Amino acid sequence: MLTFILMTLFVVMSPGVDTALITKRTLANGKKDGLWMALGIATGSLGHTVAATLGLSALILQSAIAFGILKWIGAIYLIYLGVQSFLVRKEKEVISEEKGVKQGSAFKEGLLSNLLNPKVAIFFITFLPQFVTVKEYAMMQLFLMGSCYAILSILWFVCYVFCLYTIREWLLSPTVQNYMEKLTGIVLIGFGIKLLFTQNES
Repeated sequence: MLTFILMTLFVVMSPGVDTALITKRTLANGKKDGLWMALGIATGSLGHTVAATLGLSALILQSAIAFGILKWIGAIYLIYLGVQSFLVRKEKEVISEEKGVKQGSAFKEGLLSNLLNPKVAIFFITFLPQFVTVKEYAMMQLFLMGSCYAILSILWFVCYVFCLYTIREWLLSPTVQNYMEKLTGIVLIGFGIKLLFTQNES
């Protein structure tokens, strides 16, 4: 179990799509949106946990058509999020109601980016089974490990958001913000393009 936790922490803390999305959202809209984004991503991980536990992920990966559709949808969504970073926002957040909508959209954005990424499904059905010790209780163990992964990810991202928020004022200077927005946009577009070339090896 200790090995699993250490490996999971390494995976969670490794920079990737989730980190890029949370960075972009926290810098653009503040701490609350960053936390909502983190919660959405963690919820997506729970979705993959249930899918892997029930064998749905394996079924999708065995179907070239299903995998292809999911891959293209996920890739296009990531590229869309990346392109958004280059668009100038003309609307300003003024009322609390509008803030509520943006918080909800942050959660949805994190959830969809995670659920629509077949590479996450591949990770769950290849990583988690390595730590199953008793085959008779494989389903329970997979679910517990997937839940543990989601909990560790939300804890890490919460810490990351708070740390990022403490230096947000400096990062929001016009020059730094311009570079950060474009950098995260390029990263997201890059991940989307990379996802297009992900092959179903099953």
